[in-house]
Amino acid sequence: MDLPVDEWKSYVLQKWSLLPKSIQVTISTAETLSDIFLHSSSLLQPEDEMFLKRLSRGYLVGKDPNAPLFYREEGNKKFQKKDYMGATVLYSKGVSHSRPNSEDISLCYANRSAALFHLGQYETCLKDIVRAQTHGYPERLQPKLLLRKAECLVTLGRPHEASQTISDLESNFAAKPTLAASQFQVLQRTLCRLKVKVQEKENLTETSPAALTKALEDMDLREENEQISSTSSSVSLCTDPLKGRCLVATKDILPGELLVKEDAFVSVLNPGEMPPWHRGLESKWDTRATNGDLYCHRCLKHTLAPVPCDGCSYAKYCSQECLQQAWDLYHSIECSLGGLLLTLGVFCHIALRSTLLARFEEAGKVINKLCGEITNRDTCLPESKNLAQILSYDLGGESKNKGKTVETPIPGCDINGKYENNYNAVFSLLPHTGNHSPVHKFLCALSVSALCRQLEAASLQAFTTGLRSSKLKAAAAPVLYPELNIWGVAMLRHMLQLQCNAQAITTIQQTGSEKNLITNSRQVRLATGLFPVVSLLNHSCSPNTSVSFISTVATVRASQQIKKGQEILHCYGPHESRMGVAERRQKLRSQYFFDCNCPPCEREKQRPSQGPGREAFCCHRCRALLQGYDVLSCGSTSCTESVSRDHLVSQLQDLQQQVGMARKLLRNGELERAIQLLLGCRHAAESFLLAEHSVVGGIEDDLAQAYAASGDWEKSAAHLQKSLRVVEVRHGPTSVEMGHELFKLAQIFFNGFAIPEALNTIQQAEKVLLVHYGPWNDEIQELQKMKSCLLDLPPILVGPNQ
Repeated sequence: MDLPVDEWKSYVLQKWSLLPKSIQVTISTAETLSDIFLHSSSLLQPEDEMFLKRLSRGYLVGKDPNAPLFYREEGNKKFQKKDYMGATVLYSKGVSHSRPNSEDISLCYANRSAALFHLGQYETCLKDIVRAQTHGYPERLQPKLLLRKAECLVTLGRPHEASQTISDLESNFAAKPTLAASQFQVLQRTLCRLKVKVQEKENLTETSPAALTKALEDMDLREENEQISSTSSSVSLCTDPLKGRCLVATKDILPGELLVKEDAFVSVLNPGEMPPWHRGLESKWDTRATNGDLYCHRCLKHTLAPVPCDGCSYAKYCSQECLQQAWDLYHSIECSLGGLLLTLGVFCHIALRSTLLARFEEAGKVINKLCGEITNRDTCLPESKNLAQILSYDLGGESKNKGKTVETPIPGCDINGKYENNYNAVFSLLPHTGNHSPVHKFLCALSVSALCRQLEAASLQAFTTGLRSSKLKAAAAPVLYPELNIWGVAMLRHMLQLQCNAQAITTIQQTGSEKNLITNSRQVRLATGLFPVVSLLNHSCSPNTSVSFISTVATVRASQQIKKGQEILHCYGPHESRMGVAERRQKLRSQYFFDCNCPPCEREKQRPSQGPGREAFCCHRCRALLQGYDVLSCGSTSCTESVSRDHLVSQLQDLQQQVGMARKLLRNGELERAIQLLLGCRHAAESFLLAEHSVVGGIEDDLAQAYAASGDWEKSAAHLQKSLRVVEVRHGPTSVEMGHELFKLAQIFFNGFAIPEALNTIQQAEKVLLVHYGPWNDEIQELQKMKSCLLDLPPILVGPNQ
C-alpha cells in the first residue's frame, strides 16, 4: 500500500541484482539525492516502462461504458432485499463509471436518491435528485422523482418548497397526461397524502444537521502560538543535540488541553482492499465497498453520495466544491495517472502531490530548494541546512554574509524564525538518505523516474506551471525536461522522508451487524498525510499526548499533566502496553533509525528478567506465573509443576482458533452456540493464562456482545466489566482503550435500564474520552444523548441518589 506493488518490487530487485557491481557501488555511495536519482533514471529502460504499464492497466480507473448498467442492476438487487446501504455503494460505483450528461449517470443518481431516502438521508437525497435532473433524467420518469423530492421536503419541515413541488407536479400532469389511469390514481392518492403532511408541517421551522466545519470551529486553540503555526502558545520549538527539533511545554499543561490543530499539508486516501481485477475476482467490476467509495478523496469526509471526477472512475468527492478544488490543485495532473499511482503506492503518490502543491507557493523559493543539488551539486549543502542558508550561498559556495555573524534558524523556519505548515517545512523533514538500504533507494528512484517519464510523455505542461514563464521546449526521449529532473529529485526526497514522517490518518469505524444495540468499534487507517508540525513530536513508548483526526485535521491533546519544561511526546506505534521492550526497540530501529531510550524502555532494560509480563502463562495448579525458556516452571516455591513452552504455545493457538469459530457463530446470529463455545474457551483459558492476558479479555468482551445480542443485559454487563479490568491493567485507567470500553458498558446499562449504573458509567466514559478527543467525538455525542434521555425520566425511575 505505502510502497509499490509486490510485482514491481520483485522486478526492481531482480534488476538491481543484475546490475554490474560498479554501478551498484556508484548508487550505494552516492552522496546526494540528485546523484541517486540521475544514476537510477539513466538505468530505466523501455522494457521496464512497459512492464510497469502492464501492471498499471490491471487497475480499472477509467470509465467503462458497460459498468453503469451492471452496477445499477446489482444495486437494484440489494435495494429489493432492503439493503439500502449496499445499494447506495453500488449505485455510486455506477455513477463513477458514467459519462456526464448521459442517461446512465442520471439513472444511477436517481436510484441512489431512492436508497438514500430509505436511509433517512433526506438532504443528500435532494442533492441526488437535482443531480439526476441536471444530467438529463428521462421525462417519462420525472413524476416519481418529484414525488420523492416532495416527501423529503415534507420530512425536513420545509412545507412551502414541498407545496411548490406538488404544484409543479400537478401542472406537469395536466399539460402532459402520459400516465396510465391506474398509475394516475396511485399518483393522486400519494399527492393527497403529501398535501395533508404539508398542512401538518406548516408551522415547523427548517432544520439542518451540524456541519463538519462547525465542529472544527468549536475546536480552536485557546491562544495560538506566534512562532509555530497550528500550535498552542503552551509549547515552544527547541533543538536538542541528540533528538533534533522538539516541542517543549512553556507552562504547566492539564490533561485534555488542545496543543496542536493542524491541517495536513498533503494527504492521500489509502485505497484499501483494491486488487487489480485479474487477481482472482469473478468479475472485473468490483462490488466491494472500499475507502475510495465511502470517503472524499480531498477532505476525507465520510460520504454516502460521492461526486465522481468527470475523467476517471477512481477519484470521488463529497461535493462539487471539493471536486473543483482537487482538480485545480493536483487532480488535473493525476487524473490520467490513476493506475500508475496505485501501482507505485501511496508514498509515491504523496511525493507527486507534494511537489504539485509546491507550485502554489513562491516559485523562486521552490526552484532554489529543488535546484540546489542539481545546479550546485559540487557545493551541495548538507540535508539539515534550511532555506535561509541555501539562499545565502552564491554559485561558488561562499556565504554572502561572509564576515558577519548570522544566527542559524531552526531547520524549517523562515528567516524570521517562524515554523509554518508549508512546503518549506515539509522540505526540511529529513529523508535519512544514509539509513535506507541501497536497493530501497534504487526502488524509490526508479519508481519516481518512471513517473517523471509518464509526465513527460503526456506533455503535461501544467505540471511545471509557475516554474518559468517561457514555454517548455520539446526534449528528445528519454531525456527528461530539466524541470522534471528537479521535481524528480524532490519526489525522491519526499518518498524517503515518508518512512519516518508519514502520519497515518485514522478514523473510528463501527464493526459487526447494524442490528447490534452495542457499538463495537475499531481504529482503521483511512489515509496517509504529511503534517509538518506534528512531525516535530518525538517518540515515547508511554506518550503524554493523544492524536486524533477530524477530516484532514490532526489534533494533539495532552493525555496527562505535562509540567513546564517537559517535552511533548507522541507514540509512533510501538507502545509499552502492546509490545515488549525488545520488539519495540527493533521496530523503531528498523523504521525510524533510532534506539529508544524513553523511561519505559530504560526501566525494562534494567529488569530483563521480568519475563513476558501480562501475556505470560500461569500454572494450572496454583495459578502462579510460569518462568523459564524452553521449559517453564512454576514460580511458587510450594509447587513443582513444569511444562514445555511449545506445548503451551500450541494450546494457545488451539484456543484462539476456537475463539475465532465462536466469533463467526456470533456474526451469523447463532447466539446460543456462540455463548456455549465462548464459555468453554473461558474455562480453558483460566487453566493456563493469566487473568490479564489479552485473549482472556477478548473472550469476556465477546461474551458481553453475545449476551447483549440475546437481550440478557445483566450478564452482558458482568462480562464486560471483567473485560474492562483487563483493559485497565494493560492500558491504564485513563487510556483511550479504557474510554471505548466504558462507552460500551454505558450502552449496556442504558439498554438494560440500569439507570444509576448507566449515569455513573457515562460520566466516567465522558471524562476519559474528552481528554483524548474533545467534545465533538461521536461517542461523546452519543453519551450525552443517553444522559439527556435518562435525566428526562421521572425522578422516581432515576433513583434517589441521582
